Amino acid sequence: MSIPFNLSKTPIYDHCFSTDRRNVAISQDNDVQIFNLSNPQKPQLITTLKHHDKPITALDISNDGKIVTCSQDRNALVWTPQADGSYKETLVLLRINRAATCVKWCPNGTKFAVGSSARVISVCYFEQENDWWISKHIKKPIKSTILSLDWHENNVLLTAGSTDGHLRVFSTFVKGIDSKPESTIWGERLPFSTLCLDVNLNSWIEDVKFSPDFQFVAGVGHDSSVFIVYPGSGELEISKLDKVKTSNLPFTSLIFANNSKIVCAGYDCHPIVFEGDAVNGWKQTYSIDDPTKKTANVVENQSALNMFRQMDLKGSSQPKSNNLLTIHQNTITSLRPFQYDSTGLIRFSSSGNDGKVVIFDV
Repeated sequence: MSIPFNLSKTPIYDHCFSTDRRNVAISQDNDVQIFNLSNPQKPQLITTLKHHDKPITALDISNDGKIVTCSQDRNALVWTPQADGSYKETLVLLRINRAATCVKWCPNGTKFAVGSSARVISVCYFEQENDWWISKHIKKPIKSTILSLDWHENNVLLTAGSTDGHLRVFSTFVKGIDSKPESTIWGERLPFSTLCLDVNLNSWIEDVKFSPDFQFVAGVGHDSSVFIVYPGSGELEISKLDKVKTSNLPFTSLIFANNSKIVCAGYDCHPIVFEGDAVNGWKQTYSIDDPTKKTANVVENQSALNMFRQMDLKGSSQPKSNNLLTIHQNTITSLRPFQYDSTGLIRFSSSGNDGKVVIFDV
């Protein structure tokens, strides 16, 4: 089952649901629009957040409702909900000279990380004294634009994918903000900017995610491949790297349904599922909203005159639809988890360049 929402006439680069799943925030050119989806037939626009003067590239919502946005204008803003339904904006000192490309809250909401074309990751935390968010930079050994970020459950480890072809895991430990993390498979001593994993995958890494058990990471590349990386016991050691090559168009986003199932989507306009484990490897298993299992719905909202004109021009006995046989009519830009049960993720949401947000069953 799928539930589509037509929310915009322009591309949606990113979206995120509130914790109660009633509201969704979407990027709308230079602004963020927040919709209430209680009535699927008629989404209600609640408010529009305006401040950025260039397109918003990414956004995220913390567990307590704060929204962080980043933009091509090299800035980020934190929007805090107020009692009257409005949002108060707070300045973020990113200190970058290129576009911000991705942003992600850590699980406890005390920090967020912003990737950029300035070849740095800005790890931001709140400074009560000045009422603004300040940042510390992770620079080395990043050589190109950061495209994606994801946090570990301990609020310290951060994985990043970039256009230099590398998938990395860094420590973002900030003294006075973070409590000392317990030792994990990723390392024991974790001062700020410690490099815990670095693997060259020879492809732009469009998206990265930690597994639900946080024991390995996965990424999707611009070469239409899916990468699953298992860390080794030694420093920067890799115990196994699985690469699943596909004949699909490139993927732009991925999410884990559980430790043995990954959902990916991108330029093919519909989600594709990969399953496997460290022992047996990974493989593509099935598609969601599969266009090969559908038939075209011809003659859509066109007059009889236009219908016969097209038949005459194309020499066709039957009119043909220009629509794709998928719910999304353009590239899927991001995937987000929507609903879990005891087995893992059962529903997820997607946004696309067609201005739609769709909720799919896994």
